[in-house]
Amino acid sequence: MPEVQNTNEKKKHSPLRRVISAAISLVIVAAIFIYAIPRIADYSAVWATVSTLTPIEFWTLFAAMVFNLFTYWLANMAALPGLRLGPAAVVTQTTTSVANTIPAGGAVAVGLTYTILSSWGFNAQAITLYIGVTGVWNTLMKLALPVVSLALLAITGQAAPALVVAALIGLVLLLVAVSLFSLALWKKEFARRIGDGIGRVVSWFLRWFHKGPITTWGDQAVAFRKRTIVLVRKRWLLLTLTTLGSQLALWFVLLLSLRAVGISEQEVSTLQSLAVFAFGRLLAAVPITPGGVGFVELGYIGGLTAAGGNEAQVVAAVLLFRVLTYGVQIPLGGFTYVIWRLKKSWRHEAPKVELEPEPETQPV
Repeated sequence: MPEVQNTNEKKKHSPLRRVISAAISLVIVAAIFIYAIPRIADYSAVWATVSTLTPIEFWTLFAAMVFNLFTYWLANMAALPGLRLGPAAVVTQTTTSVANTIPAGGAVAVGLTYTILSSWGFNAQAITLYIGVTGVWNTLMKLALPVVSLALLAITGQAAPALVVAALIGLVLLLVAVSLFSLALWKKEFARRIGDGIGRVVSWFLRWFHKGPITTWGDQAVAFRKRTIVLVRKRWLLLTLTTLGSQLALWFVLLLSLRAVGISEQEVSTLQSLAVFAFGRLLAAVPITPGGVGFVELGYIGGLTAAGGNEAQVVAAVLLFRVLTYGVQIPLGGFTYVIWRLKKSWRHEAPKVELEPEPETQPV
């Protein structure tokens, strides 16, 4: 009886916790945009800067935004054999909108991904592999970009000693992540140990939220390894190129925004903007606010002004960039959700694409 009562209490408090989490996120975002950013640059000066955009500059930014969205769809198609361009656009934009608007939206977006893809005929194993592989590739790319960007700055003599240290720390983290992933693919026993180890770490954090321990991640890691080997063997290059392309296309929107508001190469160089962007992508993973909104803007603004950009112009460029790459995806996701609901002809029509199983004779 006490266990049942405790479970019921959790269910009762779960909605309250979500409301409190949403309220905290809202307060943080409001404080950043109402108090913190105006202390850097007055919004009237920011608007005056944005209003100077010419039609050519505006449509160039719009085209870059559309191209950036297109690269996301291609990356997801690479990770899920049989996914066509139209459905890729719908599932990508719908789930991104959810992730960008609610606290812990990433977890909700994962559930919605399962719902949408399963309605098109993809099985649970294919969907799990798709989510896992895209997550791994995006994480590795986010870890690699700061290292590469800071290395380029160091080579060109634009990096301070502190940035070189940061690059070395980032390189160590990247090597650790790649090593763990490689070991997991090499032998299933390593995969089991890594899965169990990560499960124990996550379980330790879950105790603070009165959640039970995770005990199945070892077995799941073994199953994930077997399917991943087949997919990665066939598509590792396509996965890498499309994921890198999506990241660089996103950065290109930031670079165009900087140049459009009048920040020159002499003030903030192309490589400096890439380094700031790379670290901003890491801030986007902060789960305190949806999509890291507020923290990401402050990170970009702080990094670009430190590089030499005019404060009002930097704030204008960052807000313009975030509207084009973050804000616009929210209503777009609502539109694609409607498409998913209405497009009945896509239901249960996923091509039966089967990857060849891993040979049983391979050493494990």
